[in-house]
Amino acid sequence: MLLMLGIVLLASGLTGATQRESAVVDSMLESSTSTERHVAVLVTEGFQDAEAYMPIGYLANRGVNITVIGPDTGRVKAYNSDFEIVIDKAVSDVTPDDFDALIIPGGKAPAKLKEDPASVEFAKNFFNTGKLVAAICHGPQVLAAAGVLKGVTTTGVNSIQGELEAAGAKYLDQALVTDKNLITSRVPDDLPVFAEAIDKALNSAR
Repeated sequence: MLLMLGIVLLASGLTGATQRESAVVDSMLESSTSTERHVAVLVTEGFQDAEAYMPIGYLANRGVNITVIGPDTGRVKAYNSDFEIVIDKAVSDVTPDDFDALIIPGGKAPAKLKEDPASVEFAKNFFNTGKLVAAICHGPQVLAAAGVLKGVTTTGVNSIQGELEAAGAKYLDQALVTDKNLITSRVPDDLPVFAEAIDKALNSAR
């Protein structure tokens, strides 16, 4: 039923989302009890709603334990709807050892995260472990700021192509790009292949 709700919300573009619907998705996180796979989702105020909730819902329904992290704990709002999400832990209170993968959704949040030293340092350290990192839309901005994209093939929303290339990345305009331990996608329309690729990568690492 939760998966069906997620599909309905995504099909409607998450327009006019209510506090009740946000609470239902929050409950998905609380009900995810797997002790085998742990994924961090890095957000702050201004995240893109579907780019956060679709991967969270997709993975939580497959038994993945999700922890939302950010500069500070508390509830933050999407820039493009009334959806909110609760940041469970501050990046300063977690380490890459706590997780098997890191997801960075897009929206306006990455522009704020890349100015937060603790978030950038966490992303850098996580990437350098060789563990899975997945970023969509503006999400790769955080990795560019972390200085880990030199020689890495990546994608993202077209407007950050120059920023990624300036960081040493090779940019491809396609729905899904995988290189080394990095998965990237461009826009919300790419979410189905993005989420599936994350799940497959987690399964292959088990």
